[in-house]
Amino acid sequence: GLKQLFNHEVIVFTLDAESSRRRGITDAQEMRIALNQIDVEDIALLKNELNLSEASIESALILREKIGPHWLNTFLTMTNEDIDMFVEQGKGHGGALKALQRKLSKLEDLKYVKSVVANDSIGAMIKYLEAGKHIILEFGSQNNLLSYMLATNIITRRIHKKYVEVSEAYNADPINIPQPRKLMITIEEAHKFLDPAVAKQTIFGTIAREMRKYFVTLLIVDQRPSGIDNEVLSQVGTRITALLNDDKDIDAVFTGVSGGNTLKTVLSQMDPKQQAMILGYAVPMPVVIRTRSYNTDFYKALGYLEVNYENKEEVFKRGAKAQDDLFPV
Repeated sequence: GLKQLFNHEVIVFTLDAESSRRRGITDAQEMRIALNQIDVEDIALLKNELNLSEASIESALILREKIGPHWLNTFLTMTNEDIDMFVEQGKGHGGALKALQRKLSKLEDLKYVKSVVANDSIGAMIKYLEAGKHIILEFGSQNNLLSYMLATNIITRRIHKKYVEVSEAYNADPINIPQPRKLMITIEEAHKFLDPAVAKQTIFGTIAREMRKYFVTLLIVDQRPSGIDNEVLSQVGTRITALLNDDKDIDAVFTGVSGGNTLKTVLSQMDPKQQAMILGYAVPMPVVIRTRSYNTDFYKALGYLEVNYENKEEVFKRGAKAQDDLFPV
């Protein structure tokens, strides 16, 4: 929808090009991640999905230390004899390394993970962001938890590193170096990245806690806020919540909010459709709002739908009006 409305302002990257084409996005750029872009920290995040133990993570650290930045690609091509020779040199435990190799081989089954990539997709993303473009990452059929967590963590970790560098350079010389463009990162199903067990491991936990000073903020979207780490929730400045039924989720939304009991009563009486409560930094006091309907009338009023009188069909027009017309003051 955003691509249709804002066209050239929105760049779509996809992990599943076939799925994107089926849905009419013909200019989506294929996202490819090289094995050497996957680090031990990314693998540690996938402990549950890959069934890794703490010993496995220690083995991965040894491999990175001894082999270097291309350790994963090299390790996955090693034979049992190569591993035995590696162990004979006093580097790790043979059984643990062979088990780790079997488990990490699942990464090669992901269609967007390649041994070598011709183009740096993540580098291209960062250049688009620096130019003020908006990035959408589509998963298509690659929507299992392993794919979801691996791709988002790797991409966001690189963006985090870049923004820390440019922000520190700006703070050191604000007269000669331009202020970095402010960035918002949006994640859906946020509890997968920010639950108490993994929040301290994921880059998203780091961003939630400390990245505002680096011009980066996080928009987290979730239907079960109770699954998000309390330390992260306490850092959320503005909250927009629709009707919730679970007591744990309601308590989570009002964590650290004064007058929470009164607001819980207001929340319970809201319309289940098109009503939401906004509270926090963005508004002087909590307020209930009704969202607009993004229906045919909305797009007609903006000039994005026109009638083809020959066959009496409504035709969608890309970029029919300036973006400012979408959100009049």
